[in-house]
Amino acid sequence: MGAAAEHASRPLTAALAAVALAAAGTLAVGAAPAHSAGCAGYVGLTFDDGPSTAHTPALLNALRANGLRATLFNEGQYAAAYPAQVRAEVSAGMWVGNHSYTHPHLTQETQAQIDSEISRTQSAVAAAGGGTPVLFRPPYGETNATVRTVEAKYGLTEIIWDVDSQDWNGASTDAIVQAVGRLGSGQIILMHEWPANTLAAIPRIAQTLAAKGLCSGRISAQTGRAVAP
Repeated sequence: MGAAAEHASRPLTAALAAVALAAAGTLAVGAAPAHSAGCAGYVGLTFDDGPSTAHTPALLNALRANGLRATLFNEGQYAAAYPAQVRAEVSAGMWVGNHSYTHPHLTQETQAQIDSEISRTQSAVAAAGGGTPVLFRPPYGETNATVRTVEAKYGLTEIIWDVDSQDWNGASTDAIVQAVGRLGSGQIILMHEWPANTLAAIPRIAQTLAAKGLCSGRISAQTGRAVAP
């Protein structure tokens, strides 16, 4: 699945440690995007590695404009740095999941280190106004019994993916749209918030799903599958 290259190729946001944005104000709950009454099934659109001021606003605008909802797997370090963007994700009708604090290879970490990565992200997302996550995506899709033990401690359901868009690997907009076209009801696709080709694909993703009678849904913490919002 090319998972090891996924994070290595991701542009880093500069000087994150120096950013200290105030989480002032209350969470504004916006209207959820409309969904067709004729949904024959639901798929899980997921975007990893946010939030950021560089990419999150444009992604949210594109999703809302095309009537799509998604699960955004946030890194704790970015949720802490950009709390307003976490609130914007929720206000736009999205769901926020846990993607670890610093995106390490968790299977190479001790149980205490894994616990720190997961627990700090739970706290960062909640403090930013994103609620307490119930879904967890391990970085690179790498997991083992120790990772799952810590997930269970925090009541998290592990979410990998059925289809990898390969957007992290330079996939073209056409290729990303084609990947979405391979989704069946209940399935989940891996995408990221930072590739320009992914943002460009959003309108065609909506068209592709509509042509198949599929709608974007939430990911059930009970089954780990996409279901009606």
